[in-house]
Amino acid sequence: MGMIIVDAARNSTSYFWGERTSTIDWCEENYIVSNYIAEFWNSITNGVFVALALLGMHTTIKHHQGKRVFACYAALMFVGCGSACFHATLKYTTQLLDELPMLYLCGLVLYALVEIDKETKHGIKAPLALLAMQATITAIYVFWIQSPVFHQVAFALTAFGGVGCGLKRLNEMQLSRRTKRILGRMHLLGHVGMWGGFFVWNLDNIFCHRLRSYRSHIGSPLDVFFQLHGWWHILTAYGSTYLLLWVHFIRLARLGHDHLFTVKYRLGFLPYIAMKAPKKVD
Repeated sequence: MGMIIVDAARNSTSYFWGERTSTIDWCEENYIVSNYIAEFWNSITNGVFVALALLGMHTTIKHHQGKRVFACYAALMFVGCGSACFHATLKYTTQLLDELPMLYLCGLVLYALVEIDKETKHGIKAPLALLAMQATITAIYVFWIQSPVFHQVAFALTAFGGVGCGLKRLNEMQLSRRTKRILGRMHLLGHVGMWGGFFVWNLDNIFCHRLRSYRSHIGSPLDVFFQLHGWWHILTAYGSTYLLLWVHFIRLARLGHDHLFTVKYRLGFLPYIAMKAPKKVD
């Protein structure tokens, strides 16, 4: 939890990005795979965030499903891009690009659920309140409590707030059995991804030295299976996407369009919301 791995052997100014200035250095050995990327596997696994977010953004545009949902998918893409920049450079400025977009994503999800109808009810008050909250958290983190633990707690509280708001919206609606089944599956898979990722994230922190020993013994390419922070990225990318699909489908149900849509998979493993195929009539 906010642990710094001392990696002095791979933290000199002779490497492409120079000396590490971030407050965290994760378990992956620095500059082992490439002299241009500090944590190679931790960087490239963020591509899963970007791919899933782009698919969601495309779906939203294609079916004209609103700027608020589009903004949530766009924020997910920025989470992946910011995290990739951080792990590639291990600089404090890019560390903020990794951590702060996570908070902003949760804030946008909360806003999308508060203003779930086609027309906004709270006018400028809701976005201003959320903006003030996020600005306050950002200022405290950047200028006062520069501890990753503070960021992790703020992120968790904001995320739980979004989930709670989503459950509240569900209780307000009369849903078909089919829609309940889709929403239940998305919600479950979202939590499996997030909590599964949190589990391997902790294993990576607690057993770092042992994992490094395993990777050294096994060697490339099988050592990638023990890059647990990279697996955290993959699991949370899917968990975040499933929870965004859950929010997306709640909005479709609220607008009375849920019967027209379903969840499909591009290439068999990239989930997205799509129009139902029309039934064939003989």
